[in-house]
Amino acid sequence: MLIDPHHLNALAAILRYGSFDAAASELSVTPSAISQRIKALEDRIGTSLINRGPPCTATPAGLRIAKHAEDIGLLESQLARDLTLESGPGPARVRIALPADVLAAWFIDVMTQVPDLLFDLVIDDQEHSADWLRRGEVSAAITVGGQPVTGCDTHALGAMRYLATASPEFTKRWFSEGLTARSLAQAPCLVFNRKDSLQRVWISAQTGQRLSPPSHFVPSSHGFVDAAVAGLGWGMNPEPLVRDALQDGRLCEIAPNAPLDVPLNWQVGRVLASALTPLTKAVKHSAAKALI
Repeated sequence: MLIDPHHLNALAAILRYGSFDAAASELSVTPSAISQRIKALEDRIGTSLINRGPPCTATPAGLRIAKHAEDIGLLESQLARDLTLESGPGPARVRIALPADVLAAWFIDVMTQVPDLLFDLVIDDQEHSADWLRRGEVSAAITVGGQPVTGCDTHALGAMRYLATASPEFTKRWFSEGLTARSLAQAPCLVFNRKDSLQRVWISAQTGQRLSPPSHFVPSSHGFVDAAVAGLGWGMNPEPLVRDALQDGRLCEIAPNAPLDVPLNWQVGRVLASALTPLTKAVKHSAAKALI
């Protein structure tokens, strides 16, 4: 199916900026022209692509078409490099699903190594980021090991080490008699969101039991660390994010020498693997420094 690139650009701009007017300004055309392009594209595809906002958001079909537009941009950029041609009007854009902890701990370093790319990052739990690839809504993802996605190249990166940490005052209050199933069932814990299973997995590994302690939901990697330092609860924090707090005594491990290592993979759609080779190299380089 051949799709007019002007129509694809209009769709991408609407989803990026949230309105027809903003998309028109970005593309230096009138809002009427944007509306006509989207109507023509929806007629061509045979379904609605945009939920008219505010803000405007994509339907499932719209997400697939928007990703198709990004894929075309990546492939055209690769072709220009291969033929030593001048690049297009701007950098290519890539949509990636990854856990918030990866972004906070080491993925910014990846982004600085590929300045010719624009990033559209989708944050989801590490156990669910592969679902974005399966639905065809992203071009690549950081996933938990053991979840190969059909049609993707998979690169093992190493493991993110998580430590069960809390403030010294919290640890003294709740675990003064040691770490037991009873104390873990009573002590407040920190949970990123309702998809976050790290605390439950660690509790099960330490006690052999499935417990449901009282929980604070803190959907921010840095906020998660801050909440632990403030004594709100204990939680599984990535070692790179709490290294300094452990060294200066603001945090301590509630159970020394009991890490939880989560293996991570980089998965990229096979069609785009060649175009994203520089990004894959950057991911491997940064992961080698941050993971075990």
